Amino acid sequence: MTVSYFGRRLHRQVGRLLALEDAIDVACRTAVLISCVRPIGDQTAGNDEETFPVDRRQLAPSRKRDDQIAERHLQTFARKKDADDHHDKVRVDVRQGIYTPERKSITVAEAAEDWIKYVELEEHERSTIEYYRSHVDLHIRPRLGAEKLSKLTTPRIQAFRDDLLAHLSRPQARKVLTSLKSLLSDARRRGNVAQNVALDVSVKSDKRGKVRLKAGVDIPTPDEVRRIVHAATGRARPVLITAIFTGLRNSELRGLRWDEVDLKKGKLHVRQRADRFGKIGKLKSEAGDRVIPLGPLVVNTLREWRVTCPKGELGLTFPNGKGKLWDHVHIVTTTLCGTLWSRQASWTPRGRPNIRASTR
Repeated sequence: MTVSYFGRRLHRQVGRLLALEDAIDVACRTAVLISCVRPIGDQTAGNDEETFPVDRRQLAPSRKRDDQIAERHLQTFARKKDADDHHDKVRVDVRQGIYTPERKSITVAEAAEDWIKYVELEEHERSTIEYYRSHVDLHIRPRLGAEKLSKLTTPRIQAFRDDLLAHLSRPQARKVLTSLKSLLSDARRRGNVAQNVALDVSVKSDKRGKVRLKAGVDIPTPDEVRRIVHAATGRARPVLITAIFTGLRNSELRGLRWDEVDLKKGKLHVRQRADRFGKIGKLKSEAGDRVIPLGPLVVNTLREWRVTCPKGELGLTFPNGKGKLWDHVHIVTTTLCGTLWSRQASWTPRGRPNIRASTR
């Protein structure tokens, strides 16, 4: 045998080994097989199909361990152009580490539960969590809950937006859409979806339909305020006077402590609030932490009230009869409504108390 003979045999053996190594390497890589199925005619045994396989070796440039080998996914398209477009998109998503196969994608309802848990872990107030939960249960889950995140598109979200406007007021539809955007942003951070397809969808405010509050219709006039102050008696009087001349919210009035009221200097400091579930906590924003000056009428009223105010461990300025936190509903019915009803108030056609008739 000549040297050239052995050289040829060695060359063939080396070629076989290289081919085997390449096959093993391909098996260890992330690959996406996309088939384009195009019917070319009816045959006696059925439709004949032409398949265009595309091997995605370049999607995972490095060899992976056995526990990192990704599964192969088969997806068919009616046109080869659609298959190529999908391949380009998948390749980009795989390189960015955000590719999720459709069959492994979670639904909108599952993503909503993850978002609610995220909001709870961020220690938002219970009322805020219940607010978001109502958006999910009443509007998002019934319309989109069964759909997978990977199938959502901007046109689909636009249709969701139009459906909201057909059944809800414009402000409410805007709030629900904002919750959906937050939901999808949370899903994107978790790697459950490549992009937030709702970012370009919006509900604009109706500036023409916006109505300004009118004194005497939506809010009391100065003369009506004077009548309310004159009619208020008992424990309702200090609450009403403080609310009228300081502008404190219901939650801030209920959370106000005597330690935060300085009658000598004529001011009070708003530091905390009580939500509708009876929990005292921090204010919603830094702007809520403020110092408010008190006029002589407020100071004298609070000084008189401090003598008869029920004592409690919380040291609240406006507690209930046992010195504990006053319920947010009772503080309204006991103060403003109680004052008007005690004067045999009449009611306007719009369902509001007729202050002029009730306080004379």
